[in-house]
Amino acid sequence: MLQEKAGNIAGLIWNALAEANASLTYKQIKKATKLAEKDFNLGLGWLLREDKLNVAETGDEKDPFTYSLK
Repeated sequence: MLQEKAGNIAGLIWNALAEANASLTYKQIKKATKLAEKDFNLGLGWLLREDKLNVAETGDEKDPFTYSLK
């Protein structure tokens, strides 16, 4: 059940990044998906574990990474 939920949430994050067609910060993706933080982190972790995302540092202390699709 949790794996299915994580997969569905990962799909929402994937779609937000695909629609943006650009790198987005954590805050930008979270705003686009309107997910609760714990759900958002579950989906983000899923995509990172599956090696589906590129991650780059921004240098911004409050939003230190950008994410894009591989």
